[in-house]
Amino acid sequence: MKRVLLLATTTGYQTRSFGDAASALGVELIFGLDRCRGLEDPWGDHSLAVRFYDDPRSVAAIASASQDGPISGILALGDQPTVLAARAAELLHLPFHSPAAARTSRNKLDSRNALMAAGLRVPWFAAADIDDDHDRLASRVPYPSVIKPLALSGSRGVIRVDNPHAFSTAFRRVRQILRAPDIKTMKDPALRQVLIEGYIPGVEFAVEGLMHHGVFEALALFDKPDPLDGPFFEETIYVTPSAHDAAIQEAVLTAVAAATAAIGLSHGPVHAECRANADGVFVLEVAARPIGGLCARALRFDVPRAGIDPGTRSGPIGSRETGLLAQGRQTEGHTISLEELLLRHALGEDVRGCRREACASGVMMMPIPNAGVYRGVRGVAEARAVALVEDVIITAKPGQRLVPLPEGASYLGFMFATAGLGEDVVAALRAAHGRLHFDIDRELPLAPSG
Repeated sequence: MKRVLLLATTTGYQTRSFGDAASALGVELIFGLDRCRGLEDPWGDHSLAVRFYDDPRSVAAIASASQDGPISGILALGDQPTVLAARAAELLHLPFHSPAAARTSRNKLDSRNALMAAGLRVPWFAAADIDDDHDRLASRVPYPSVIKPLALSGSRGVIRVDNPHAFSTAFRRVRQILRAPDIKTMKDPALRQVLIEGYIPGVEFAVEGLMHHGVFEALALFDKPDPLDGPFFEETIYVTPSAHDAAIQEAVLTAVAAATAAIGLSHGPVHAECRANADGVFVLEVAARPIGGLCARALRFDVPRAGIDPGTRSGPIGSRETGLLAQGRQTEGHTISLEELLLRHALGEDVRGCRREACASGVMMMPIPNAGVYRGVRGVAEARAVALVEDVIITAKPGQRLVPLPEGASYLGFMFATAGLGEDVVAALRAAHGRLHFDIDRELPLAPSG
């Protein structure tokens, strides 16, 4: 049985999806999780205890595990494990992104510098320490601008500001986020800084892709139909294929391919975020890992009956008739999940013969409307009954403390829909969300003691 090392921050629903895919393939997953070394297998998953801020000791633990049997592939879930995954792949002589590229992709300042050096479009940008004088900075910054942590994902801590007063208020707020206990445990020096950059107007896209020995391959291009104008940037709906014209799609994919080359990403999954306007395409980030949460369930891929064979593939990235992004190609094979596709790729298979299924699909990440304690939800059955909706999954747990953006880092759940047209997917997701009623008790401020 082949073994794949999966580095992740939690044993959550995304790791379970990979576990299901591995079982279907007959592959053994070895989990490398950031958990306490002092406990003997606390979750019963036989995982390795690693620390994503301690590469030497964690790499040594992985090397020891490889002595029990060869590790044939490696994957990382979430931004934090990517650098360790790259170091482990280097040790085990497995194809993956290089450590230097993984570090660059994880740091927004380093990424901006790499993109600028390659001649790609970037907004003006500068870095500041969280203890800098925010009022002095506010007097020198052009507006509108955006403040964001250097090494957090999911729009956590990202705030648009339109004037000096808003800048000072937002800077203090981001400083408090970066001093939160869960951030401090990451022990990442980059989280002592923030990136300040010009606000980029325009429409936003997400790109799911794969680097195959240095060549970028597009898996899916998502539209984000809800405007993301700020002051916070909470994402809700992703839908693919894109409804924008072919020229814009081609420009987005070309820009992402150039960005992966500028950063130096070489082999494995990539997830990119972009904005496009009259000036062109601005790549906001390219991460060396797949799409997060349960969003991958919006993607399925057709495998031809003859198996995964890229021999008939030709044409440019993003071609409407060729490549992984091609839509509507009929196949006599079967469909696989994104997790299975990535596991196959990690094991050395050339998966470029796969195509995303012909239908339009989408996911809604259900936002947290207000802070408080989650008690439950009504209307799930009614939401699932909406035509075209495939599933509604509530991930919040009763009694859980909910924190919305920009401080928060989670959603209430996910819902999925498929249809012939993307606009019908979006309408179904909105209709289903309208049938849900979340019960959230607002937290009361603590009275002073004494």
